[in-house]
Amino acid sequence: MIRAEALRKRFGDFTAVNGIDLHVQAGEILALLGPNGAGKTTTVRMLASILMPTSGCAWIAGHDTVRETVTVRHLVGVLTETPGLYSRMKAREYLDFFGQLQGMGREGCAHRAEQLMEQFGMGDVWSLRLGEYSKGMRQKLALVRCMLHDPRVLLLDEPSSAMDPHSARLVRDAILSLRSKERAIILCTHNLTEAEVLADRIAIIRRGEIVALGPAEQLKRDLLGLPLLELRVAGSVDGLARLISDLVHVEQQGEDWIRYRTDRLCEVNPVLLHRLQQAGHKVVTLSEVPRSLEEVYLQVVGKASSAEEVRLGS
Repeated sequence: MIRAEALRKRFGDFTAVNGIDLHVQAGEILALLGPNGAGKTTTVRMLASILMPTSGCAWIAGHDTVRETVTVRHLVGVLTETPGLYSRMKAREYLDFFGQLQGMGREGCAHRAEQLMEQFGMGDVWSLRLGEYSKGMRQKLALVRCMLHDPRVLLLDEPSSAMDPHSARLVRDAILSLRSKERAIILCTHNLTEAEVLADRIAIIRRGEIVALGPAEQLKRDLLGLPLLELRVAGSVDGLARLISDLVHVEQQGEDWIRYRTDRLCEVNPVLLHRLQQAGHKVVTLSEVPRSLEEVYLQVVGKASSAEEVRLGS
């Protein structure tokens, strides 16, 4: 549904995007992460036929973003970081205006607008001018606008920014429901928890290049090493580390817990538990210590050099 090959964009001597390759299937959400100035917004604008690439190619549902700009703009819904609402308008005339730009009939546009406004908890603000909306309300209206014409591709830049937790949840639920309708979605966000919840794959961009790409769990395995397991017992762990030192590498321990790693979970853990039982240690829990996408992000963005490229699957 979304394809980019060797996509580049230069502004004078500055290279904003440097040879990006992307493939996003129908029904998939890709989260595009990276620090400010990494090239996320420039990439999205090229995919939406707003900016012309310096070199390389991109296609939306098989349509070239350079040669078929009008078609591409009808196929995509774009949420920019600053939505640029017309503050003197009311929501109904604002959405009607954009619906006409997308070739929608007024009756169909009005019905669709009513559905989306209700979905985002905005059904009671039709009478207000957009300049009276809070920042979160403006963001939700911008989302309604980009979803109005039922696009096959959504390009969303910080969709839940400035929203209260309830509104952010409504937006996340809406995005997930759209994935079930066989759309492709690219989500640019600094909210790593949101990215991990929503995205099928994560792409981390740094200095205009994709330096990590893959499902979140795969990135954690490949970049953060073996999982860390925590074993808690009833009572003290005195002597426990020595008891299992030939089986695992113990990294940390507290009063009633130890943490260890092993590359042979299925083989080691049953033996370890049996040995503890024989020694009289009562196991309370044995679980993997959660690892966050934030750890992956900081590892990649903090340590990757400009010449280094870490590719981790597709």
